[in-house]
Amino acid sequence: MALDRAVKDKIHFKRDQEQEHAAREWIEAVTGERFPTDDYEEALHDGIILCKLMNKLKPGSVPKIHTQGGPIKLRENIGLFQNAARAYGVDSSEVFQAVDCFDKQNIQQVTLCIFALNRLAQKNNFNGPKLNYQTKLPVYD
Repeated sequence: MALDRAVKDKIHFKRDQEQEHAAREWIEAVTGERFPTDDYEEALHDGIILCKLMNKLKPGSVPKIHTQGGPIKLRENIGLFQNAARAYGVDSSEVFQAVDCFDKQNIQQVTLCIFALNRLAQKNNFNGPKLNYQTKLPVYD
């Protein structure tokens, strides 16, 4: 039990709030919708927003988004997004596992997938908003 907690803490500390903020702003700009909550993990966990994002990048790539129903129905959105992201060209190594998002086990991996999706959108000449994030390099004295 303690090991499980230690792993979760390590993953939590790897999170980059600025990356999450940039990803959120990009998703909201592309979809034209605000996140339903300020909690980044909670807003993404059912996959609805991610599916809407995919449909803006490639219309019809997620034919049916489940907006209600039990956890099993909502979790299907994650799989639909993953399949659409791979079909769009996101490498399988950059696509998160369902538990990373739905069970909020590794939201950083979800964020990295969103960044990969943005890179591909630009490569595919997407005319919409671009994800605006500058990596901060360490400063050495």
